[in-house]
Amino acid sequence: MPDWNAYKSHAKERGALALELFAVESTPIADEETLKAVLPRHLAYQKALEAAGKLFLAGPLSDDTGTLMQASGLVIYRCESWDEAVALANEDPMHVENVRSYRLRRWLVNEGSLQFSAALSTQSVSVS
Repeated sequence: MPDWNAYKSHAKERGALALELFAVESTPIADEETLKAVLPRHLAYQKALEAAGKLFLAGPLSDDTGTLMQASGLVIYRCESWDEAVALANEDPMHVENVRSYRLRRWLVNEGSLQFSAALSTQSVSVS
């Protein structure tokens, strides 16, 4: 496997975006009622990270069939370093209160597209 930073440099050299983000897959380790009890604190934490510009995207994941909610989630952070991403993940109430475990990975975004639509009269924005 190549060194991460060497690969990132190579991606930039070939003209890729090479935007480094940090992906957290958060997996439940407690019962549903305990998870529900912590959810408001988790969502408040996410909202604070969003306001601070640290939260890129976040939301729940289905089970492997795509048909059931399994109370796990994917969180994408904007961070300057691995250590900062670890600190953000460690401070999530789901992890602090030991109701979810997590797996952290660097994510190098090279391609894709986002589409935004802003309706001025209704002051609404949609993303697809």
